[in-house]
Amino acid sequence: MNLTRTQIQEIARNTLQNEADAILQLKEYVDEDFYKCIELIYLCQGRVIITGIGKSAIIGQKIVATFNSTGTPAIFIHAADAVHGDLGAIRKDDVIVCISNSGNTPEIKVLIPFLKLAGNKLIAMTGHRDSYLGRQADFIINTAVAHEACPNNLAPTSSTTAQLAMGDALAVCLLEYRGFTIRDFAMVHPGGAIGKKLFLRVADLYVNNEKPLVQHDTTVHDAIIEISSKRLGATAVMHHGLLAGIITDGDLRRMIQQGKSADNLTALDIMSANPKTVEAEILVAHALDIMRSNNITQLIVTEQGEYVGIIHLHDILKEGIL
Repeated sequence: MNLTRTQIQEIARNTLQNEADAILQLKEYVDEDFYKCIELIYLCQGRVIITGIGKSAIIGQKIVATFNSTGTPAIFIHAADAVHGDLGAIRKDDVIVCISNSGNTPEIKVLIPFLKLAGNKLIAMTGHRDSYLGRQADFIINTAVAHEACPNNLAPTSSTTAQLAMGDALAVCLLEYRGFTIRDFAMVHPGGAIGKKLFLRVADLYVNNEKPLVQHDTTVHDAIIEISSKRLGATAVMHHGLLAGIITDGDLRRMIQQGKSADNLTALDIMSANPKTVEAEILVAHALDIMRSNNITQLIVTEQGEYVGIIHLHDILKEGIL
């Protein structure tokens, strides 16, 4: 069956609309049971065990990842593996969340009696409250959808989107309930771009650069040599031991455009006074914001007001901070 561009675009839009409608309907399902689930998980002395089968299992793994990264300890156990030994990972203080749209899959029916036997509280995330899972659970998180985005109403599409969104709603409620801060977030995200944004400081980067410096009466010719040799596209200008300004590649270009000769000029003549500075202990992400807002590529770094070096935009981008 050949589809036209218009038909493909219409199918995509209908799919997105169907799933958007499914998510919006979830607002009606944030009920007393949802609140009790938040209370139960918040007060839990163990972990949240999330289990499921098929596509729901994949959604469960994502919810576990979100929980762990926002202060709620969680692990995923596949429903089929649970009855083949992985039940041993569940402790008496754990809360179990079982995800199943139908609530009647064979693997879930086999698993639930053993979960109940251990005495753990069971939360059902299901689209059918009157299913086997729904009837056995202590609390129900309703993720019912009117119709799958699949034209045959078979492939899990809107239903799994609803599960994912409701998992995010749980995680964000718990995050706020715990008072989970940016610093807490940083503690569990030390690696990658996120960790660097939250931890990496200007002091960690500028020390890898040389320290370009000229005096106010240095000739422009010598200032150019200093800029070129230190490879940062700029140099600080000092006057009696104090920071007086900065000379950048841009300042040199403007000098040439204005027809000025470097022969009789000093650093004081072409520098930009009152340069933008940043303290060494400031986060690199904040330094990047300053560069962007001022459309510059270098910042003078200071410690207690004293010039100590320069951080360049390339230093920050090299760390993967955008």
